[in-house]
Amino acid sequence: KCTMLLGALGLLVAIAMPLVLGSYGISLLTQMLIFALLAMSLDILVGYAGLVSLNHASFFGIAAYTVGILSTHGYNNFWLGLAAGVVAALLLGLVLGLLVLRSSGPYFLMITLAFGQMLFALAWKWRFLTGGDDGLPGIARPDLGIPVSLWPTSNFYYLVLAVWTLSLVFLYWFIRLPRGKSIVGTRESESRMQALGYNTWAIKYLAYVLAGGVAGLAGVLHVYYNGFVSPQELNWTMSGTILLMVIIGGAGTLFGPALGAGIIVLLQNLVSSYTERWPLAMGIVFILCVMYSRSGLWGYILELRNKGRMDHECLRSKKPQ
Repeated sequence: KCTMLLGALGLLVAIAMPLVLGSYGISLLTQMLIFALLAMSLDILVGYAGLVSLNHASFFGIAAYTVGILSTHGYNNFWLGLAAGVVAALLLGLVLGLLVLRSSGPYFLMITLAFGQMLFALAWKWRFLTGGDDGLPGIARPDLGIPVSLWPTSNFYYLVLAVWTLSLVFLYWFIRLPRGKSIVGTRESESRMQALGYNTWAIKYLAYVLAGGVAGLAGVLHVYYNGFVSPQELNWTMSGTILLMVIIGGAGTLFGPALGAGIIVLLQNLVSSYTERWPLAMGIVFILCVMYSRSGLWGYILELRNKGRMDHECLRSKKPQ
């Protein structure tokens, strides 16, 4: 009940934000929500399935390119772009999952990196389709099919907030289903799950495809927000940044990666306005998290809450009856 109450309060605060922030603040919040969704999708792999991937930007980028290509050819309906982008990411996950899940551990990490760089190179070379290193500029905000324009910053923010909230509810619900719990069980002990009769490869395959689809959803929102897509959206540095968001926020919590994404986006935008060495600030935050809270910032918050509960119960037990 407490978690639901805090969630409802947070949603109300998010809804009220455009009333107190300027256009820059709203744009920053929009970017935070998009990358929060992207980090949550990777958390399905890293935090719940125990699969550390370095090609997660591939799903993000292919969805963005799908929308960009449609837009440059005159197809600028939001629902069409949304469906096409997510389906493209899901199809990529279906194909790559068959290949990368043949390995595990560091081999899985390296093969995902290899496939991610292959897609980055294709986007760089296929200039006739992707624009090469120039990318695809001038992607217009989409038509929703209703008399509401997405060009105002606040309107687009509310769209992103709605998509993020629905995605969070869906992922939270899925993780608590028996199928979602089987993903966690496979991470904890794959041999034991196999002994119980579970097809652990199929479970990991499901997690990989689901994570890719949600990352594709974030890619659709990002290209409409940015109005531009380039091969950098597919690069391993983007995948590394997403992974950093998950680690800093706390893997296996959903809320943690969202928090980590907000911190990274804030550091990139605010610190970079004062110095070109903003990655140094991110490095310091990462080092502090590894040294003092390996469960991430959200994990540290949960630890403090549990400690407070234990201290409260201890005090109550010591009171004379």
